[in-house]
Amino acid sequence: MGTVHEMKHPLITTHLTMLRDQTTPSSMFRPLVRQLTYPLVTEATRDLRTEAITVTTPLTEVEGQRLSDRVAVVPILRAGLGMVEPVLEMLPEAEVWHLGLYRDESTLEPVSYYNKLPEKDPPDVAMVLDPMLATGGSATAAIGELKAWGVQRIKLLCILAAPPGVEAVVNEHGDVDLFVCAIDKHLNQHGYIVPGLGDAGDRIFNTRAL
Repeated sequence: MGTVHEMKHPLITTHLTMLRDQTTPSSMFRPLVRQLTYPLVTEATRDLRTEAITVTTPLTEVEGQRLSDRVAVVPILRAGLGMVEPVLEMLPEAEVWHLGLYRDESTLEPVSYYNKLPEKDPPDVAMVLDPMLATGGSATAAIGELKAWGVQRIKLLCILAAPPGVEAVVNEHGDVDLFVCAIDKHLNQHGYIVPGLGDAGDRIFNTRAL
């Protein structure tokens, strides 16, 4: 049974406040996304399996652990790309697979435009990255694609979520753990999270004026 993990920490609240500020430029927005991704990864990897190994320190041999799970990182294009690097810093051996989904602004339904997942040999664990969980359409579609690939353990990592998105993930994929920095109040008539932070992709890639 999946669980919704809403992070509670003074540093997360502080960084998230700066991220929401409309005057925060992309040059500051990107590292803030990175900083908020680290605690999400820490929590999401808490149950990864390990195996015993022995290493030699400058003084003696000591028994330790290394990860034994094969992990895939799956950013939802394009905003999810902003969360990839901090994940790989913590999981340098992880695979990266991309899924391209965008939301049709008239129907608010997800539209898939890129999927290169292989037909076999799924990883043990997949971590879906998407800064914003609004309606939940893109996230649930991505999770569905990973399940079709054969992934048994899936985790969804988001910076912000809205109640409809959380509800959609829980209802459609109740076995998936959701890790989120904050759950905001609601969606507006255009499907944007309120109070939110605007369009995460535009702010990460500095394309708001284009």
